[in-house]
Amino acid sequence: MAASENTPTAEDEIAKTDQTVDAYDKKCIFCQIVNGEMGTELLHNDEDVSCFRDIHPGAPHHYLVVPTKHVGNCKSLGKEHVPLVEKMVETGKEILQKNNVTDLNDVRFGFHWPPFCSVTHLHLHVLAPTSLMGFLSRFVYRLNSYWFVTADQLLQRLNSMS
Repeated sequence: MAASENTPTAEDEIAKTDQTVDAYDKKCIFCQIVNGEMGTELLHNDEDVSCFRDIHPGAPHHYLVVPTKHVGNCKSLGKEHVPLVEKMVETGKEILQKNNVTDLNDVRFGFHWPPFCSVTHLHLHVLAPTSLMGFLSRFVYRLNSYWFVTADQLLQRLNSMS
């Protein structure tokens, strides 16, 4: 009897499959990019986060930092996601520094708030320098708007959850 307790059951195999589905969404463009299926250059890639250039840059330096595993939009996050969001921000800062952006006072780190996000895979916009953003970009990535929250605002919201 003890041997059968350690033998994987069909339910165990289904659970493994479900975990794989949660970690990778084959319809998600960002999952495809992270997995090397789109030919997009990854500026950073580790087990937690990946980074690549935005295809429609809103500033001279516009990068997207995404969880390597599929995570929904910022509205679906809980307090347990604070370390992930913090790592996303730190990775964004590292990428800026590698690209010779030294003035971190002229940058913007933020997320589009649903339903104003085009991809449901969580992604941090890293924009620099904000002083060189055009009119449309200033509107799309506008501070204190209904559609865009800074990383600090999101972290404050997550940390206040019980």
